Amino acid sequence: MSHLLYAEDPEPAERAPAGLLFVPVRSGPAGCTARLFRTPLGGRTAVGFTSRQRLAAALGSDQPWVRLSEPALRALAEPVGATDLTVDPRFAPAVPRGQHLRAG
Repeated sequence: MSHLLYAEDPEPAERAPAGLLFVPVRSGPAGCTARLFRTPLGGRTAVGFTSRQRLAAALGSDQPWVRLSEPALRALAEPVGATDLTVDPRFAPAVPRGQHLRAG
């Protein structure tokens, strides 16, 4: 009888390297800087995309970007309080102020 060896599945909370990411940036006084976003619960998060097409689909084709590794993006974001990294997020359109949903 042969014994099969199984590799352990990683825990969902474990950080796995995301590789090179397309990171949205904006112009600032010192050059370009990574754009930070808010999670649905209000926390700050750095954002990266696995392709230019995914970045353009979420933020528009005019969104400037740079290529950064996952560790480099984390190193840039952590000092300003963004300890989370979101890869390939899907953004919902913002609801203009004053236009709230009403129960009917």
